[in-house]
Amino acid sequence: MHDSIMIDWSEIDTVLLDMDGTLLDLHFDNHFWLTHVPHHFANKHGMGIEQATQDLLARYRKVEGSLNWYCVDYWSDELGLDIVQLKHEMSHKISVRPKVIQFLETIQTLSIDLWLVTNAHKKAIEVKMRYTGLAPHFDTIVCSHDIGAPKEEYEFWTLLHLRHPFDTRRTLFIDDNLNVLRAARDYGVRYLLAIYQPDSQQPVRDVDEFLAIRSFDEIMPKSNAPASQTETQRKQ
Repeated sequence: MHDSIMIDWSEIDTVLLDMDGTLLDLHFDNHFWLTHVPHHFANKHGMGIEQATQDLLARYRKVEGSLNWYCVDYWSDELGLDIVQLKHEMSHKISVRPKVIQFLETIQTLSIDLWLVTNAHKKAIEVKMRYTGLAPHFDTIVCSHDIGAPKEEYEFWTLLHLRHPFDTRRTLFIDDNLNVLRAARDYGVRYLLAIYQPDSQQPVRDVDEFLAIRSFDEIMPKSNAPASQTETQRKQ
């Protein structure tokens, strides 16, 4: 069964959007860190792919959720690999999720501020924007490394609000990371949406804690009626 929630776009002043797993298919990142990087790490250090993978997974776990986890420079130094160059090598796997561009274009026609708010490192953002062309759609691009804390932490939202003031009660935030959504909720962001299937090659997730969407057409404002209500679904 599915419940529905109505989004009254006349009640939204600001839309905050995550990048990887929300606007972009997370399959690129999963393949990159779990297949592409282990392959190059194994070759560089003369070890088998299984050993390299286990080594990397242990390193990932140590910093998961921190700024280092998302930092291109940290991983380049830690692994002795040119992470930016490796991302360029895999650029053909970078893909925009269905209906994202139409959604961004529609929001741009409304009196709503549109922000990209991502944990991705600046160099990673540059790579993704180069191959997707999404940057011009945003009024503001916020990188957590510039803020000084990852989105998973309450501090991020406090610092974000100081640098880029917004009304939490009139803001919609969409992210695939449930820990990030929890931090935003704790800070007081009113409208929160998760993503059912961040990686198109992985199964649809059960998301019980937050309302969630499969595709952006589920919340697409009607271009001929900016204040109209649209539906987004929640799987029970």
